[in-house]
Amino acid sequence: MTGRVVVVGYGMAGARLVAELHARGGDRRITVLGAEPHRAYNRIMLATLLAGKVDEADVELVEAVGPGVDVRTGTPVVAIDRAAREVRTGDGGTHGYDHLVLATGSRAVVPPLPGLDPLPDRVVPFRTLADCRRILAAARGARRALVLGGGLLGLEAARGLATRGLDVTVVHPLGHLMDRQLDPVAGTVLAGTLAGLGVRVRLGVPATGVTVDACGVRLRLADGEPLAADLLVLCCGVRPDTALAAAAGLTVDRGVVVDDRMRTSDPRISAIGDCAQHDGTLTGLVAPAWAQARVVADVLTGADPLVRYRPRPVVTRLKAAGIDLAAMGDVTGAGDVTGTPVAVEELTFADPARGTYARLRIRDERLTGAILLGDNPAVGAVVQLFDRGAPVPADRRSLLLGRAFGVAPPEPAVTPALMPDAATVCRCNDVTKGALVACWRTGARTVAALSAATRAGTGCGGCRDAVAGIAGWLAGVDPPTDPQDRNGTSPVGTDRGGAERGGAERGAGADRAMAEVTR
Repeated sequence: MTGRVVVVGYGMAGARLVAELHARGGDRRITVLGAEPHRAYNRIMLATLLAGKVDEADVELVEAVGPGVDVRTGTPVVAIDRAAREVRTGDGGTHGYDHLVLATGSRAVVPPLPGLDPLPDRVVPFRTLADCRRILAAARGARRALVLGGGLLGLEAARGLATRGLDVTVVHPLGHLMDRQLDPVAGTVLAGTLAGLGVRVRLGVPATGVTVDACGVRLRLADGEPLAADLLVLCCGVRPDTALAAAAGLTVDRGVVVDDRMRTSDPRISAIGDCAQHDGTLTGLVAPAWAQARVVADVLTGADPLVRYRPRPVVTRLKAAGIDLAAMGDVTGAGDVTGTPVAVEELTFADPARGTYARLRIRDERLTGAILLGDNPAVGAVVQLFDRGAPVPADRRSLLLGRAFGVAPPEPAVTPALMPDAATVCRCNDVTKGALVACWRTGARTVAALSAATRAGTGCGGCRDAVAGIAGWLAGVDPPTDPQDRNGTSPVGTDRGGAERGGAERGAGADRAMAEVTR
């Protein structure tokens, strides 16, 4: 069991690792060195903060640290001395380690455009809490905003600013939005949905330069037409922060190269989260980062020395006001890794007027890719089938169209009672329905208690309705015996807006759980 553990980085990955080490007990000293001046926060919630739906206190991560943990914020690490097994911080301090974990995350990419070096006022990348504060400050009194980049983060930022009443235009250099996850038809339908929500889109035109003066920001485009605004938000991707690892002589490719136990080329140094490259792949998502944290905690504490990290299929969700999108797997129609064409089924449905699009790709009776845009009751069933590699139903229409078009999906069922215990409710934390039921039966009788016990709903937040629905169902079939639970605290708890939900809403919550599970 490792004695001195130093964690470099106090973001979502670093904070989760500390909590996982604490949960496993043992006598060790943990030092956490974070470059940002504040406590760890939920980066996924920054777009919700930008939209004004939550406050800063709501995005702060509440992870158990316990005794023996020294958390130092505003303390960047500037060098690693592998021979001496110590790190040096920007204030001149040194910290020795028996094992070092790099959780340095990634940095926003600033495109090499004229006018962006140095970064002027009114031009802000969207990556950190500090960035969010700058965007909000610039948005006060602003009327128009430009967002450069039409990926997932760019669209979340655009929707958040539009919610605040700004006139927003998204500029994307490629031919359709979210080109890494969507096909051109889905991108076109999504652009139409955004237009209905007050967000305009300029596609297929690269930016060539930026000018900022007292009148505002002008973004020059390759077609010669400039766009003017009061604020420009950069959402041009991220790049793993590998400088520290590279300077220390660790093997670095696009990220810090790690093995199945998350060890770098130095067995006394691990890397997790955005900065880590496992099996040639970067993640950039919270669920893999937290799974990697569990692996490192098991290895360092000896809880499971043979544990190995095995990535799960990725599901991308964009769930903002007026937008509901799930994309997963391969929808490109390419062949297998050898380049050999393969026999696949392709099913599509499009209704651009209603903002609806569905595409399924099936091979050997299994889903290999899917896009679901708009209100489709089958989304939970599709994600479950993709996640578990289960056979698809004979009637493909039930997955493609869903109940909204007169075809009932095979899953989710009409009640959580029929949901299998193995069904994943929270993908970020890998929490199943069975785990929630078990926690309920051991005394976690509210949504807040279930979340505290399992962490369900503490990641992207997309499963909160599902957790509330399951809690409502459990309250009906296994009601609390404590009078205070029955009369004082609603089993479905209190949402972020402070509105208590219970009673008549439990049935609706249970139905939502079936539609929302694994979202």
